[in-house]
Amino acid sequence: MKETKVGTEALRVANSRHEVEDDEIDLMELFRALWRGKWTIALAAILAVILGGYYTFGVADPQYRSSAQLTLEMRTKQVVDIESVVSGVSTEQAALNTEIEIILSRRVLGSLVDELNLTKDPEFNSALNKPSLLGRAKSAISGLVSKGETEQSTVTPKSPRDRTIAAVRRALSASVQRDTYVFTISATTGNPEKSALIVNTLSDIYIDEQIAVKFEATEQAVAWLSTRVTELEEELRSKEDTLKTATAETDLISPEALDGLNLQAKDLRDRLQEMRSDVERIRSDVVRLEEVQSSGNQAEAVNITSDPTLRRLLRSIQDGDLEASDLFDERLATLVGRAQAERDRLNSQISALSDSYQSLQERIERQSADLARIQQMQREVETTRTLYETFLTRLKETSVQRGLQQADSRILSDAIPGEQIAPRPALILALSIVLGMMIGAGFVLARNFLHNVFRTAEDLEDTVGIPVLGQIPQIPIKSRENLIGYLEDKPTSAASEAIRNLRTSILLSDIDEPPKVIMSTSSIPGEGKTTGAIALAQNLAGLGKKVLLIEGDIRRRTFSAYFDTQPKGGVITALSDETPLHEVVFHDERLGADILMGEKSRVNAADLFSSDRFREFMAKARDAYDFVIIDTPPVLVVPDARVIGQHVDAILFSVAWDSTHRSQVIAALREFDAVNLRVNGMVLAQIDPKGMRRYGYGGKYGAYASYGQGYYEAG
Repeated sequence: MKETKVGTEALRVANSRHEVEDDEIDLMELFRALWRGKWTIALAAILAVILGGYYTFGVADPQYRSSAQLTLEMRTKQVVDIESVVSGVSTEQAALNTEIEIILSRRVLGSLVDELNLTKDPEFNSALNKPSLLGRAKSAISGLVSKGETEQSTVTPKSPRDRTIAAVRRALSASVQRDTYVFTISATTGNPEKSALIVNTLSDIYIDEQIAVKFEATEQAVAWLSTRVTELEEELRSKEDTLKTATAETDLISPEALDGLNLQAKDLRDRLQEMRSDVERIRSDVVRLEEVQSSGNQAEAVNITSDPTLRRLLRSIQDGDLEASDLFDERLATLVGRAQAERDRLNSQISALSDSYQSLQERIERQSADLARIQQMQREVETTRTLYETFLTRLKETSVQRGLQQADSRILSDAIPGEQIAPRPALILALSIVLGMMIGAGFVLARNFLHNVFRTAEDLEDTVGIPVLGQIPQIPIKSRENLIGYLEDKPTSAASEAIRNLRTSILLSDIDEPPKVIMSTSSIPGEGKTTGAIALAQNLAGLGKKVLLIEGDIRRRTFSAYFDTQPKGGVITALSDETPLHEVVFHDERLGADILMGEKSRVNAADLFSSDRFREFMAKARDAYDFVIIDTPPVLVVPDARVIGQHVDAILFSVAWDSTHRSQVIAALREFDAVNLRVNGMVLAQIDPKGMRRYGYGGKYGAYASYGQGYYEAG
């Protein structure tokens, strides 16, 4: 039970260690895997070079690129300043990029296509090419797709000219050299002369287009200026006539005369002011005189009038002259009458002056309005005359410049026949080598990391956690019946030495109690377990030991292919106790051991090996022989091996090199673990020496390395 726990723990630890290692990347292992697959990588590189060379020299059409350089003319001298009428090209980066787009515009390219009649060139008009098988297939598929979309789409197909323009656009490129005003135009075609012709023609068309655009703009400017000058001339004449008519209709002599009228109005206004003051004073005097006259206050009248006559008459009245009083009243009445007459006279003068002043003011206002209107008309006439003269000057300048137009760009260098740019043999072959090596390396790494089999003893031990006791190469025999003869005739071959190493490992696995009963099994059929069992029996017999080889696989019974002898009985007969064991087995002289053949049974094999009779038989065999080797069926096929394993001392588990899957081995070992059986050792069988060297493992193992060849007899 203790051994079983140890085996289970070893299997679990090995599995966990394998899972951890799977999560890590071993760079040295990557390098070794690549080195092991160096011939695959080299073959992939050679194939890639062949394909690249075939494409370069047999399939790819050569492409030639030709370039021309143009520059913006920054120092163009003009007869007149035409920039004031038609602007030139700006030197800002956006403007330079715009010129690039103009060069590659459909209008310019359309002129190029028409100029060179490129619609007749199959390189640009694909409709002229004879469709290939692939092209016809694409057309058929496109027809089916377009037929299904007819109801949803009404796109008008492109004309041959439009398709040619698009093809030419793809063949052209243009760029601005950094920190310069230089354009580079390039064309890539299948003919060097054609590339140069397209570039030079495009350059000429672009230059002519610039001149044509400027000429057209100048013509439009001349036409517009002519129309505008005519309109301004008519407007000027109309305004001049209106000014003359207005001047003739007004009575205004001059602005100086208007100033005189203003002075005259000021004098009248001053006189009116003075007269109104006099009238006010006289009116006040008349009121006082009338009040004094009414009151009869003669002394007050004398003070107010200061008249000498009234003063004299007042003295006479004071002296008692009676006539003087009447004279005084008459004189006072006379003075009052004079004052009233003076007041009326002044009022009349004021009224007359007021009328004159009002008339003068109206005349001034009327002439001021006429003056302002005439001055406004004079300003309008002057403005119109200035515009007329300016546009007339521009018209004359533009008319002169019309025949002197120059392009904003000029050709710096013409295109010459192009150089081949594709395909590049050296580059393609170099890339082919790199790509081939990458594909080969990818294939090698994928094969290495996706393989689910065992190629080395270390890999097998790391996976299952059980030591590998032997590594047996493939035995170069044509049929199974030749096995014994090969082992007998070639005792120093690599296979014989491998069996001898396996025997040594088994016997030394437990020095105190070497195993006597040894079982050979595997996961699935065809893993070399039977060959290993027979070879081990032959090797043990060579030590002078008494060996019994039992065919435990009574279902298939393959021993008959190895031995020609037809025994009287087999395993079933031996278990029946009806015939003694020594009569059932037969001794093979070449093998040097006794053999108990399998025998067909009506009883299930697992039930047969689980019986007490088999246990008793195994006890007899232990007593009769030094070693008993049992060849059992595969573990994953039938349970016989797990049943027989209950009666053995050691279990050898064979794994076919580069064949058996990891999952099969692990599943088989779990089957043993489920019935508390411990596998004592693993055997990596059917190793292909050439395969080991091909995978790069040959240098690690003497049997497969060059330094071990002298120790083994060639098979």
